[in-house]
Amino acid sequence: TAAAAGGAGAAAALWSEVNRCGQNGDFARALKPLNKILQINKEDVTALQCKVVCLIQNGNFKEALSVINTHTKVLTNDVIAFEKAYCEYRLNRIENALKTIQSASQQTDKLKELYGQVLYRLERYDDCLAAYRDLIRNSQDEYEEERKTNLSAVVAAQSTWEKVMPEDLGLRESTYELCYNSACALIGQGKLNEAMKKLQKAEELCRQSLSEDSDVTEEDIEAELAIIHGQMAYIMQLQGRTEDALQLYNQIIKLKPTDIGLLAVIANNIITINKDQNVFDSKKKVKLTNAEGVEHKLSKKQLQAIEFNKALLAMYTNQADQCHKLSASLQSQSPEHLLPVLIQAAQLCREKQHAKAVALLQDFADQHPANAAEIKLTMAQLKIAQGSVTKACMILRSIEELQHKPGMVSALVTMYSHEEDIDSAIEVFTQAIQWYQQFQASQTREANPKSPVHLSLIREAVNFKLKHGRKKEAISDLEELWKQNPKDVHTLAQLISAYSLVDPEKAKVLSKHLPSSDTMSLKVDVDALENSHGATYVRKKAGKLTGDNQQKEQGQGDVKKKKKKKKGKLPKNYDPKVTPDPERWLPMRERSYYRGRKKGKKKDQVGKGTQGSTTAGSSELDASRTASSPPTSPRPGSAAAVSATSNVIPPRHQKPAGAPATKKKQQQKKKKGAKGGW
Repeated sequence: TAAAAGGAGAAAALWSEVNRCGQNGDFARALKPLNKILQINKEDVTALQCKVVCLIQNGNFKEALSVINTHTKVLTNDVIAFEKAYCEYRLNRIENALKTIQSASQQTDKLKELYGQVLYRLERYDDCLAAYRDLIRNSQDEYEEERKTNLSAVVAAQSTWEKVMPEDLGLRESTYELCYNSACALIGQGKLNEAMKKLQKAEELCRQSLSEDSDVTEEDIEAELAIIHGQMAYIMQLQGRTEDALQLYNQIIKLKPTDIGLLAVIANNIITINKDQNVFDSKKKVKLTNAEGVEHKLSKKQLQAIEFNKALLAMYTNQADQCHKLSASLQSQSPEHLLPVLIQAAQLCREKQHAKAVALLQDFADQHPANAAEIKLTMAQLKIAQGSVTKACMILRSIEELQHKPGMVSALVTMYSHEEDIDSAIEVFTQAIQWYQQFQASQTREANPKSPVHLSLIREAVNFKLKHGRKKEAISDLEELWKQNPKDVHTLAQLISAYSLVDPEKAKVLSKHLPSSDTMSLKVDVDALENSHGATYVRKKAGKLTGDNQQKEQGQGDVKKKKKKKKGKLPKNYDPKVTPDPERWLPMRERSYYRGRKKGKKKDQVGKGTQGSTTAGSSELDASRTASSPPTSPRPGSAAAVSATSNVIPPRHQKPAGAPATKKKQQQKKKKGAKGGW
């Protein structure tokens, strides 16, 4: 009994020390007495719970989870569900955390808070929104502002990733976090200008909030503002202000923020700006996207976009194997996504394997009919690049949902016309017109029996037939169209114009159906028309004419003013008595009396001139200038002759061929005279 009493006293002293450490927040020191208590009684539930809490407070989540899993008989899920789920959450075992929470017999407020966080990480935004609404409705404590911030973050995520129109939650944007989340929601809706204003307000609120704390430095404020500035740069990039966006992105990177997720997103966005330019900078930036743990900081769509850009960067840097490997991996992860197969096809085209690229695209179109339209458009583009225009037309005509679109009809007709296949072009028109006829027949509206697109297609088809000599077919179409609507003056005029090419008498008969000029008279302001910007003739305003001006105006009438011809200048040695040479316009060599230059004059000039001077031909006798002599060292400041493939100067560093400085140097060299090596 004395030993038992001594043991109880020792345990009490240890618990007293644990309590004191807990009140002081010294959780590391509290572990020592707890371990001593557990040596006395290994199954002490309270000591085990306290040890788990101390380990969590110290950030030792793996060890805490190990303690829980080791003592499952004592630490049941009902006893320690929150601590276990929290450890799993912090260790990024999100699915396990969800199972732990759902298996708890009692859903406490702490578990509900953690449940909302887990749902957000799993991107189950609808369930997450409902969880936070329930928490805000049934909780009254000092954490209400944080819950509202989380709620606004869920709404922003829905708007950004699921393109859901966010509902107005009636949240007062009193903090910079709420303002930032509101801006993200606006970006998801495409309201970029409004989003920028919200971000500017968030920046202002952030500065005000942090400047109130005397311990916060300017560097701390800039670090906190980094995510706001990153979102501002993203808006600039979407607006096409890439230079401003790039400058702001680089400023954020120089701050070296600790948020690896933010750095990864900024690096990815810089890579998208660089595209196939500045690939060395892109290679440096891509390392930031590979930081450890970045996959737990970003959403699935963000991670997917980064992987797509890695594959494209591999293609731009001519890493064919790496590009194929990345795009194939992406396709296996997202079989229905278009981008991986398009990247693979683009890489094959860079390798001049167009047939393989087309086959790859065809296989994807067969397996995924829902996405076949975009794939087939790409296939058609490849066929056109190969010169197979007819095959490209066949591919385009196989896209049923686009056959009747005016753009598709126009493209097909143009391509068939280029191939001089007029019958196929007319067939395209006919199919499109029939589609609109069937579509309108299925409509219940009686008014406007033909849509503007339908009429436009018919008129274009008629013009095309007239242009290519199919006058009878064109006239037949116009007659049918006019019978359906005899009041259509435009169709009647087009019909008369067509008949005038084939049967002028018939055209005259039809012209009687045209309305009279009186009924067609329009109220036109002639003065306004003449003074309009596009008028070719402007009537002069009548002014007061007096005296001689009035007489000239009345007398001359329609007589045009004669322009005085200037007398041509005569040569200085012109003699009017001598007849001009009839061959004076011909070059001297082509004139009949040209005898050529006299030879032998320069022989007498050898050796003449000042001492040391050389003649023009001396350069031909200089051995240092012959092709067989070895190259000499380049002179200081001069350019050495190199082969075209060894050291080409990049275009941005090249000087223009006719730069004044270059000419000046050449002139100076000429003055020095021709010399050999130095």
